[in-house]
Amino acid sequence: MDRLAITEESVMPDPQSEPKREPKLRIGFILAPQFTLAAFANFIDAIRLAADSRDLSQQIDCQWAVLGEPGELIESSCGLRVQPWDLFESPKRFDYVVVVGGLLQSRTRVSANINAFLTAAANAHVPLVGLCTGSFILARAGLLDGYQVCVSWFHIGEFREEFPSLKVESKHQFIVDGDRLTCAGGISTAHLAGHLIEKHVGRGRALKSFRIMIEEASLPASAWQPEEIVTRSSHDNLVKKAMLQIERNISDRTHLPALARSLGISIRQLQRRFEKDIGIGVREYRRSLQLARAKWLVEHTDWPMTKIALDCGFSDSAHFSRTFKEHFHTLPSMSRKLTRTQAPMS
Repeated sequence: MDRLAITEESVMPDPQSEPKREPKLRIGFILAPQFTLAAFANFIDAIRLAADSRDLSQQIDCQWAVLGEPGELIESSCGLRVQPWDLFESPKRFDYVVVVGGLLQSRTRVSANINAFLTAAANAHVPLVGLCTGSFILARAGLLDGYQVCVSWFHIGEFREEFPSLKVESKHQFIVDGDRLTCAGGISTAHLAGHLIEKHVGRGRALKSFRIMIEEASLPASAWQPEEIVTRSSHDNLVKKAMLQIERNISDRTHLPALARSLGISIRQLQRRFEKDIGIGVREYRRSLQLARAKWLVEHTDWPMTKIALDCGFSDSAHFSRTFKEHFHTLPSMSRKLTRTQAPMS
């Protein structure tokens, strides 16, 4: 079966549909080998929907192009291929150059032409945007030195290992630091697009995009990423399986005999392997997981404490409050209040 392909004819607008006017937002896209399709699609579709007052995909108030080599087909991580329709020429014609990252495991690096174009864009003071692992590409080109970088919690360890001198975090969905914009990936790329639409085209168009995408509105840069629930790394595959089962059933009171049976070992063996691999027992691990998730929900949602208690596997809100205070030395309500007062401005 032939793979799907996006070509120039499938995205270019009808020039006769609306009168010509100068676009307010011009974006050039660079797609890495094995790029993540969701990151690209969420971003470009928000821009597309904001580009005209209707839903005709006309490049009027917003203009975009995928850059590449003549005749090139760039394959995404899911196999869908995109054919660029513009070349690596004159970065000044864009308001932003957006790099969509690819699978880190592929070890495929971008071409020298891409790095040269990105450097030329930076020298021309064209803002650079890294979507998903696009931040790795910008960092490898030396274009994130001195900037605050946002990456997904899923890749922050790899980023810190490869770029130990760079400032990186995984708390927020995206970060705008001067002329560098970096984003965790996934649906957060649409929210970064919404930020740019609101800035250059207007809030009305940003709302239009998100309503059509069945989202209420774009989130600000201060919006938090969903948390990584796993609190410790493991090297023992059996322990990893147990961790995953505990995570999936965190709202239920996991019974150790049933967990051990599902893994084909005794409770004593399971306990020993946990202690050897991560330094704590099964019950302690489950409790640390409960508390990590509960703290995140307390600080980043408006859920009632009773709902958080039950969602995280505590017997009731009193049990939750008591355990939370023993571990974090403050009540859940005080932790929420303190987080609200320290929240960054959008």
